[in-house]
Amino acid sequence: MSGFLTHGRIIGGLVTTPDLGAALGDYRDRLGFDLIEEGLVPPELAASWGAPAIAGARVAVLQPKSGARCFVRLVEQPLPPDFRPTRTFGWNAYEITVQDVFGWPDRLAGSGFDIVGPPKEIEGLPYFVAMQMLGRGREMIYLNEVRCDTPTSDLPKARSPVDHIFIVILAVPDREAALRWYQERLGVEAGGTYTIEYTMINKAFGLSTGTQSTISMLQKGRLPIVEVDGYPAAATPRAIDPGRLPPGNALVTLAVDHLPADLPYIASPASRTGPFYDGRRTATVRGPAGELLELVEIGG
Repeated sequence: MSGFLTHGRIIGGLVTTPDLGAALGDYRDRLGFDLIEEGLVPPELAASWGAPAIAGARVAVLQPKSGARCFVRLVEQPLPPDFRPTRTFGWNAYEITVQDVFGWPDRLAGSGFDIVGPPKEIEGLPYFVAMQMLGRGREMIYLNEVRCDTPTSDLPKARSPVDHIFIVILAVPDREAALRWYQERLGVEAGGTYTIEYTMINKAFGLSTGTQSTISMLQKGRLPIVEVDGYPAAATPRAIDPGRLPPGNALVTLAVDHLPADLPYIASPASRTGPFYDGRRTATVRGPAGELLELVEIGG
């Protein structure tokens, strides 16, 4: 994994969950991630996320057995009873590269994951086969078996049964404006744009079969990073309890060569220790759809 961390690389996805112990049973014992750190959220880190109320909450950091420096963080936080996934703006899913996607529904039977989309080939997207599931915090996780690279990007084939997050999905009210924000602020590029029948969106909003959605990729060179999904007019901003993190898919962390000086960070950049940050400077900003985006400076 030499040279894994480059500008734009996904370092991690943070999930909020109402029961950390049960979630560990799902991610560690069923999906096969390694638990590399467990503790409490430091107050200064919670403040940097704009979520002071989760200071002292239980947190676990997990890493794929491939050794990729891309992590899943679980933070214990109450689940709002009215939260409905895939209906609001912000981070709506993390895509994880896996082996043998068709075998995962049986392997996850009896776990806390609720499979909402069994493995399915998508017309017009021959590059991978994905399945979709919800965790105990109503986070959306895609398990994605890569078949081949796309014309504009390189997709990573899994080096362990469940490997790393390689695309994060952002739901926005204005797709073109979001693309511009990421290109201008973070120095990434627009990739391919696709119009497809997006089953998850159609189910979430009760749209008729055949309804099409337009999605666009953001990438660095041929490295895919963010899938930007234009959402229907019925979508709303995500409700967040005061002082807490967004429910579900809460926060995404990206590597950057240098922290941009002109971003309105929630708190001033600071160096943080531990296997996730490795002593690097980091800061968090709210993106164009209200999403929490944490940046980690890797030098370049």
